[in-house]
Amino acid sequence: MDKSNSKIIVILGPTACGKSVLAVNLAKKFNGEIISADSRQIYKGLDIGSGKVPNTEVGLPYIYKGVIHHLFDVASPKRTFTVAQYQKLAKKTIKGIIKKGKIPIICGGTAFYIYSLIYNWQLPKVPPQKKLRKKLEKKSSQELFEQLKKLDPKRAKNIDRYNKRRLVRALEIVLVTKTTISSVGTINSTKNSPYRMLKIGIKKDKKELQRLINKRLLKRLKIGMINEVKNLHKKGVNWKRLDELGLEYRYISYYLRGLLTKEQMIKTLNQKIWQFSKRQMTWFKKDEEINWVKSYKEAEKLTRQFLSK
Repeated sequence: MDKSNSKIIVILGPTACGKSVLAVNLAKKFNGEIISADSRQIYKGLDIGSGKVPNTEVGLPYIYKGVIHHLFDVASPKRTFTVAQYQKLAKKTIKGIIKKGKIPIICGGTAFYIYSLIYNWQLPKVPPQKKLRKKLEKKSSQELFEQLKKLDPKRAKNIDRYNKRRLVRALEIVLVTKTTISSVGTINSTKNSPYRMLKIGIKKDKKELQRLINKRLLKRLKIGMINEVKNLHKKGVNWKRLDELGLEYRYISYYLRGLLTKEQMIKTLNQKIWQFSKRQMTWFKKDEEINWVKSYKEAEKLTRQFLSK
């Protein structure tokens, strides 16, 4: 792909900061299509808990407010969808959008997805190691996290420390390749990217972000997030798998199993989502190329300048 004709926009930032709304508004203004960079929106049935915008059409393409959204509902929640699979599918999607003469807008908070895509990281091709996995799975999440922290401290800073499946996979790659996952690529040099890009980050102060996290959680519970988790379980997504699908699915499943009261679930989720947002920002703060904005007006101005070059 000719780099001069391959402009992309990346909208990123911590959870609940308003990425989806900004991406839709920019896509409408500048003839764009959105590619989700969220590790849960790719799964069918993970709608409310993953923050998918509603589909105003039936089936695919997924359209909201006249804007096409890509990489929603492309995988079964019963099976793991890898970063390598995401990278391959997203690269193909970018090509298709550019071919139509439109602007690809990557939107999400899963840093590993975003950077593996925009810098075309050469991801380690490590097939599942049955014996090693069996050995690792005997350990607790805490033990796995401590082991990863010693072997790949950079990856440990960004990983969900309670997600056993991800911890096992991260350790599997490190132990087999004898190298760190975080060494596969840079997050700070546009010259290493096949694209000309504009990165826009949404900046919120601590109190405002905490308020938005709480407000969003209560709204999601009100519109049926508990029923969403119940339905996923009824359709064959077991408790162990729900535990791996992120914070909302994990702690609601604990509530449904009687391990937490509703009040405990809400309180714990607020704390864990806030901690998760801090981990996201730890990663994003390393990237000096992000243009941090506080309003749509700032983002629109940056986009207009970028597209006119």
